[in-house]
Amino acid sequence: MNPPEGVVAKKVDVTTARAPGRGSQELISGSEAVAHAVRLADVDVITAYPIRPYDTVMQYVSKMIADGDFDCEYMVAESEHSQFEIVKHASAVGARVFCGSSGVGWFYAFEALAVTAGLRLPMVAMVGNRALDDPGAFGVEHNDALAVRDLGWLLTWVSTAQEAFDTALIAYRVAEDKRVSLPCAISCDGAFLTHSQSIVDVPSQELVNSFLPRYDRGDKQLHPNNPITIAPQANEDWVMEIRKQNDMAARRARDVLIEAYGDFNAKFGRGGEPFIERYMMEDAEVALVGMGTLAMPVKVAVRKMREQGKKVGFVRVRWFRPFPTIELQDALSGVKAVGVIDRDYSFGSTFFSGVLANELRSALYPAVHRPTIVSFIAGLGGRELSTNNVIEITGKVFAAASGGDIDYRDTHWIGVRE
Repeated sequence: MNPPEGVVAKKVDVTTARAPGRGSQELISGSEAVAHAVRLADVDVITAYPIRPYDTVMQYVSKMIADGDFDCEYMVAESEHSQFEIVKHASAVGARVFCGSSGVGWFYAFEALAVTAGLRLPMVAMVGNRALDDPGAFGVEHNDALAVRDLGWLLTWVSTAQEAFDTALIAYRVAEDKRVSLPCAISCDGAFLTHSQSIVDVPSQELVNSFLPRYDRGDKQLHPNNPITIAPQANEDWVMEIRKQNDMAARRARDVLIEAYGDFNAKFGRGGEPFIERYMMEDAEVALVGMGTLAMPVKVAVRKMREQGKKVGFVRVRWFRPFPTIELQDALSGVKAVGVIDRDYSFGSTFFSGVLANELRSALYPAVHRPTIVSFIAGLGGRELSTNNVIEITGKVFAAASGGDIDYRDTHWIGVRE
């Protein structure tokens, strides 16, 4: 198996003061962290339409504009569909753009979401992950953002407000790179991240400018002086070739991400491994895999089980598209069994698993050492994943590793009331 292409892996001030050199540290939520990143990225056009829990980022953006801290075109649309159509066209004429949504609002914009990827427009959007209606729920599920996974969107899940801030800057750098030119969705777990506050390092404008160049569409900019066609009807004449071009862009995104994280790490002194996070994996016999804010209870449970002598580790998937196949093969090559915790569902799929579990099975299939994979679904609709839940999951994974009485061909729903 080939090793992954790696990268270089005070006093707290919670005011909003922004020192000209190093910036500031602020007590803010994940939504506010994204708003700060959008401000420092000097985004030109932003559209808004209210739907919880995503709408909090727009509230922070509008406050920055009202306070005179941010200058941009800020438009409140009459629907999610119009919201995404506006920024799609703004991107085509050379504006750096931002918008977002949640749950069924993300789905209402689906025509625009599909077209944005097909047109190679590097929109950056935030998805405040929430359950799809019906039944109605404001709590986190990942099926909303995952719906665009096969369309050409770059997809990332963040676990902290700091990571939300950092990833937003990286997303603009990668999406707007001419080798990629694809839209990117930053997925933030509803409530657990969008509304929870923590200390975030907010850098200076000068530092951000040194990392993030201006958006430049070059000869692909829609302008009267540059007569080009946007959104052509190609039919059988060119559709295959256009799809292949998009495929090549999605493949190139991997190397561009590695470059961006390397530069980000060097300039900001943080960032870590781009595609996955490894936690206590050095001598792990079994591993848990998941995405988003479930990292917190999982890490707590892993530490507790380590104190009891159980060799368990955790791998958090940071980027879902491009999928970190090489990194996951490397991280999981030494374990006997893997437990995948999905905060989503894929009804009727292989082993009736969640989306992440099925992707991981595909990624590990050609590996020389292929551990047993046990899939779990937990925390849907915003239900908390407790440390006891994680310990229960780990027990089943250890049983699978030892050949015990556990059916790895079934998916286990955790925390469901009888």
